[in-house]
Amino acid sequence: MKAKASTVAQKLLNLYRQEHVIFGGWAAVNRVFVDEATDDVIHELRNLPTGKNLVRHIENLRSGKTPMDSIERELLPYDGLMDETVATVPLTAAEWAELESGIDAFTTDQNGLDEIQQLNVVKKFGDQWLVAIRAALNARPDLLEKWSVINKTYRAYYLWKVASDMLTQPLSERARAQLQADMPEYETYLPMFGDAGNELLEKLRSFISTTIPDETNDDGVESI
Repeated sequence: MKAKASTVAQKLLNLYRQEHVIFGGWAAVNRVFVDEATDDVIHELRNLPTGKNLVRHIENLRSGKTPMDSIERELLPYDGLMDETVATVPLTAAEWAELESGIDAFTTDQNGLDEIQQLNVVKKFGDQWLVAIRAALNARPDLLEKWSVINKTYRAYYLWKVASDMLTQPLSERARAQLQADMPEYETYLPMFGDAGNELLEKLRSFISTTIPDETNDDGVESI
């Protein structure tokens, strides 16, 4: 079934905002932008926050103004702050040794994620650790691909928790719309958990399709 234009638009906007943690960077996501941004998707993007900047970027790519591995400075998401704030933070020789050892020992499970996040070189960056280490690894391209596995594993477990929590509570129209927009990401990551992930994915699809009960009483007054 062909995805709705609004769903594809949200997917592209998510990629635009998350490029800094995607292995391959702009060279990887720009091809997706060019291939999937139909006229309907462009229309939807114009109505989303920061979507107009992404539309301009896509137009630049298609015209050849911007190379396929780049983006104009003024169109960077977050005003370019993600590229500037952590990329200049140097790592000591001891930190490099700790990081490389941790990456080499990583296992694709929750225990592996816990051990990575307990590294001193990772903890020093707080909540920005994924972005910070990804930026630092620009100096070590030999470790980038291994780090992409850690990033994907972290994202998979994060989405698993979000999806599981979502299924335990009533789904508002706003939450339903957000879930619909995020489904491509759930469809990418949840199958990593095998049968359990596919079962959770089916529950999410069913959750979207269920009808929300009328939240008014018999007198037509909204319930509290």
